[in-house]
Amino acid sequence: MHNHLSMPSSLELVADNSVSGADGTTIRWAAGLAATLRPLIEKEGFSETPIEGVRLIASECGHPRTPLIYEPGLFVIAQGDKIGYLGERVIHYGPGNYLVQAIPLPFECETLTRPEAPLLGINIAVDPLTLSELVQRVPEMNHSDQHGMEPCRPEPMAAVAIDASMAEAVQRLASCLHDKVACDALGSGRVREVLFAALTGPQGQSLRQLVQSHGHYARIAESLSYLHRHFAAPLTVETLANRVNMSTSHFHHHFRQTTQMSPVQYLKRLRLLRARVLLSQERFNVARAAIEVGYRSTSQFSREYKRYFGVNPSQG
Repeated sequence: MHNHLSMPSSLELVADNSVSGADGTTIRWAAGLAATLRPLIEKEGFSETPIEGVRLIASECGHPRTPLIYEPGLFVIAQGDKIGYLGERVIHYGPGNYLVQAIPLPFECETLTRPEAPLLGINIAVDPLTLSELVQRVPEMNHSDQHGMEPCRPEPMAAVAIDASMAEAVQRLASCLHDKVACDALGSGRVREVLFAALTGPQGQSLRQLVQSHGHYARIAESLSYLHRHFAAPLTVETLANRVNMSTSHFHHHFRQTTQMSPVQYLKRLRLLRARVLLSQERFNVARAAIEVGYRSTSQFSREYKRYFGVNPSQG
């Protein structure tokens, strides 16, 4: 089944490219994207699609502020709203903008819906190989902030206003999902278009720095990648700093500046979030989940789990 939705012209979309234009072209585009996604939704939460790295997002009801972690990717919400809380930052992403998640960060997220308008969206993973190839081909862009005064600072997690390039790329990707043959033949190209739009957008530098070997940001990203692969091992700040050739003090400073938390806080939250996933699987009890994520003491694990999630691990 194909879904042929009329796309607004680039000029129309550029003239109204933020969520503040709630009655404008951008919101009409979001409604069209929601109409494209709605028939594809089969379950609550995230669901895989025939295109690797592309998932659908759906929620029938709102959810209170809840700890979670996103892997690097782009999140486009067509209907409903999400609010992310990262340290002192409050990040709104809903119709009219998309979330750039450059590095995996534990944060808190609130989902807002209405009975007649459940949350609908699409998530595109950032594939390092595709991103690296694009970075080599795409020159760096000099973006300014929304007031046109100062350059946008690269952020590991930021909401960006939808522009014509991103809107058209996301719509083509979503429409492709209605046809298995199109997914097989065109899917990777559609994903590439979306990543290109993000790379040439205001937060493109945050993605570009992920595959560049110089700079503190790239080194912290590399340390996070290692930490995610070895989170259950006994890790120290010194070990992580040495791996990226930084002094312990400089590593600690730049880690906190990038993630809004210390390395120890990050590791603890990551372990607890991984444990929650394990506990949702019936074959894992509390003691085994604690061991699997790197805790030596079940009682310490239970205390920290309750402090973070507000419930005992046996309660989910």
